[in-house]
Amino acid sequence: MNIVILDGFVANPGDLSWEGIQQHGNLQVYDRTKATQIYERAKEAHILIVNKCILNRTLLARLDQLQCICTLATGYNNIDIAAAKERGIVVCNAVGYSSPSVAQQVFALLLELTNRVGVHNESVQQNAWANSIDWSYCKSPLVELSGKTMGIYGLGKIGQEVAKIALAFGMSVIATRKNRTKPRPANIQLVALEQLFKESDVLSLHAPLSKENEGIINTQHLALMKSTAYLINTGRGGLVNELDLKKALLDGQIAGAGLDVLSQEPPPKDHLLLNVPNCLITPHHAWATSASRARLIQIVADNIKGFLEGKLQNVVS
Repeated sequence: MNIVILDGFVANPGDLSWEGIQQHGNLQVYDRTKATQIYERAKEAHILIVNKCILNRTLLARLDQLQCICTLATGYNNIDIAAAKERGIVVCNAVGYSSPSVAQQVFALLLELTNRVGVHNESVQQNAWANSIDWSYCKSPLVELSGKTMGIYGLGKIGQEVAKIALAFGMSVIATRKNRTKPRPANIQLVALEQLFKESDVLSLHAPLSKENEGIINTQHLALMKSTAYLINTGRGGLVNELDLKKALLDGQIAGAGLDVLSQEPPPKDHLLLNVPNCLITPHHAWATSASRARLIQIVADNIKGFLEGKLQNVVS
């Protein structure tokens, strides 16, 4: 089997091994592949592994050898699933590998908003403490999480991991999710969307992006939130109307936002949320701990093994 990875650098910049995948065939790894290079690099592949490279109907029709596509990600909107199915190409994604890491990032962002560790460390390094007449000082109000309400939009694997940590902090947890027939996890109250916005002291977004929820963080819903509330988005940038969020932050409608995703990635240098007060932005790396990326590569290896043995798993087509 010829196995080709088209854009492997972000998942494995060199600190991990591709051995689990390599044992299943002749492996060729490319760090990055431009759209104009995809066909030439993929034309002999029986198994193609992609992260963000776009595999559209026209391209798939030209890849005569292709039997299986594996994503180095959970999302697969970059692949024309209908076209793959028509051609009998199996598509497998990677599910659940990043849940602990993303949940950890939620609280990294939240704790920076509430405790301002970075701000205070910088002030100490600049001798503000050494020059202080008092033994202690605060550059901004500090917020205790115990007793606050964590609201979770999307109660999948990551949302449930976030809930566990919130409960450990002494927070109460409310949530909304699309499928309300699933069993409710212990100590989590399922609420209507409007109640979620109104009651959350922290609102964390974890639902997949769809036509129904695109821009759900908008002026209408932000107006329902407490002026002391924080928004955390480690889900998808498209869940947030960024112009509406900027206005809400500048007007003090909410206390702050922590974002690991934006609507355009990488963002333009003049992105409207850059340098907005009380808006933290990290470069879509919540998923990218070493442990998480190792799990991702192993899941892809297992998906390939399942395909070769006729025991398919994580199939989306």
